[in-house]
Amino acid sequence: MSAPTPKPTSPLGEMTGPGRFSLVGHALPWLVIAAFYFLVDDYLGLGTQVMIWVLFALSLDLALGYAGIVTLGHAAFYGLGAYAAGIFSIHVSQDPILGHFFAIGVTALFGLLSGALILHTTGVTFLMLTLVIVSIMFEIGNQARGLTGGDDGLQGIRLDPIFGVFDFDLWGHTAYIYTAVVLFIWFVIAWRLVHSPFGRSLDGIRQNARRMRAIGTPVWWRLLAIYTISAAMAGSAGALSAHATKFVGLSVLSLLTSGVVTVMLILGGTRRLYGAFIGAAIYYIVQEWTAQISPYFWEFVVGIMLIATVLFLDGGLMELGDRGARLLGGRRRAGGGE
Repeated sequence: MSAPTPKPTSPLGEMTGPGRFSLVGHALPWLVIAAFYFLVDDYLGLGTQVMIWVLFALSLDLALGYAGIVTLGHAAFYGLGAYAAGIFSIHVSQDPILGHFFAIGVTALFGLLSGALILHTTGVTFLMLTLVIVSIMFEIGNQARGLTGGDDGLQGIRLDPIFGVFDFDLWGHTAYIYTAVVLFIWFVIAWRLVHSPFGRSLDGIRQNARRMRAIGTPVWWRLLAIYTISAAMAGSAGALSAHATKFVGLSVLSLLTSGVVTVMLILGGTRRLYGAFIGAAIYYIVQEWTAQISPYFWEFVVGIMLIATVLFLDGGLMELGDRGARLLGGRRRAGGGE
């Protein structure tokens, strides 16, 4: 008697069944983003920041989750993208789209060069090299006061209306929509990547790089490619941050920034894409609510959540959705007499 064929799962971890439930799962995050714009008008700035961090966490998931590149220096790309967009606006052009593409290009090039230097190493050596890179970038940003503003931050960012029509207003309407569109474009790119033969090969490299080399896969080149794409995506998030706040602080290049985005990704779940959405949203919600009790209480709560997630939820908070889907599927089969 042959074993039953397992049902496919969606990237949300839900059983697809007839397909309807999976479609709802795919649409839900984007419906929430759209509803937030119309229903929570007073918190558009917060929503914009959450989406920026979602994009940042998504970029880390490509490198850390799908390719197994363990890095704690991803803030180097995020910060570089923010400074590149801000400096471009001040000294070259105030067009936000041109500045955004410039930031993406700069961070992609930096990711390519830095990856070429350090991706031949593995383990603790690679991890320490990523820390060295972000530390060097932080110090450069601090010392180059004439260009970056040093510890006072980069100020004086001015932006023209997008397409000459949509101005960056004080209420954050344009910034919110612009960020949502950029996030959607990058998400589609990430989705196509991880579900392509290239993405499948990355999963094989993450599981066993030696075996992939043995069957002729150019492991180093593929790791360099995904590292460069991940850097470009992180730089795009940094550019969005600079455009949304019209300020770039030195903290964008700090080790804490790398730690925060890693915590978000672990909370939501790696190798899930939508885990970045859940992790960033939960992190910001917990931070906002608990900080009202005490300025430091939110760190305790996030720490407890992180420990519980690591101990009991291998797939992050997305695992709760998986378990609910399995429970619902079991009840349906029991009710149908299967």
